[in-house]
Amino acid sequence: MVLSLAQRFGELGQKIAYGKPLGTCLDAPHQSGTAGCASAMDEDVRFLAEVLELSGAQLQPTLLMLDQSILQQRLAGEDRQDYRQALSQAYGQPSGSDVLLVEGPGTLSEGFLFNLSLVEMAEALEAAVLLVAPYVDLTSIDAVLSAQKKLGDRLLGILFNDVPQAAVEVVQTQVKPYLESQGIPVFGIVPHMDLLRSVSVEELVQRLQAEVLCGKEHLDLMVENLCIGAMNVNSALEYFRRGHNMAVVTGGDRTDLQLAALETSTQCLILTGRVPPREAILARAQELEVPIISVDLDTLTTVELIERAFKQVRFHETIKAECVFQMSADYLDVKRLADALGLAVAA
Repeated sequence: MVLSLAQRFGELGQKIAYGKPLGTCLDAPHQSGTAGCASAMDEDVRFLAEVLELSGAQLQPTLLMLDQSILQQRLAGEDRQDYRQALSQAYGQPSGSDVLLVEGPGTLSEGFLFNLSLVEMAEALEAAVLLVAPYVDLTSIDAVLSAQKKLGDRLLGILFNDVPQAAVEVVQTQVKPYLESQGIPVFGIVPHMDLLRSVSVEELVQRLQAEVLCGKEHLDLMVENLCIGAMNVNSALEYFRRGHNMAVVTGGDRTDLQLAALETSTQCLILTGRVPPREAILARAQELEVPIISVDLDTLTTVELIERAFKQVRFHETIKAECVFQMSADYLDVKRLADALGLAVAA
């Protein structure tokens, strides 16, 4: 959402500055610096600056890289820094910028141990808060109303994100009018998009510490679903045909399932059991431009690591950025948001 808003504000003639005080993206392959140390650039900041071509003057510092190490230091009394004061001192409106977008914590409680919770950030910066909330069902309203009570007048409004397609009409016709009646403007209702929840084959290779047997030139393919091949081939075909842009995990000795997977919407084959595939499988995969990777793990561990990758999905691929830009044009009322912020936008 930060990427969406930054791009759209730019289109409206506003010069953007951006900062993420509490760093959370520590697992990127080219991350440098010491975990917990502000000298390491958060990978979200790096990607957004690259995509939007932001200069160093338009970026505000990450004060703290949040990981287990810095948490332990804080609990042991080794880290006594007043991060709220540091935030007030470090963050000011950069010269020449019209809008400073500050990416807050992922929840209302994250960062509380360091005095960098959402409420504390907003108070320290005297900032308006735009909430980004996932929508599950009507019970999601409770979380929004609870946030309103904690944030008070600082709550500018809300963007609903990852709304199931079947629920979009309900959010539009029932949830939005109710929240607006409670003084909470709804600036966008963004439906669920599989692509934005996908991970690249390259990321799976890194997380699984896998060996790429073929298709190294196609590791940028995006995986949206995970399928496990452990049944008879007839059942597998029916199962695989229901999937879309899959990663299929199966044994290296299951040639029948490997062939079945290659004839469906498979983005990569992940082979377990330390059994190399037959040459015919490698040749067919090369022909279809499907990477095959081999892992030195059992199937259960492999699946757990892949599922973790989906839960920690990031947006560091160009194809996702393009999807985000289209999404913002279709679903976000940025002009209304700019008016709420008192911005003089270009016609």
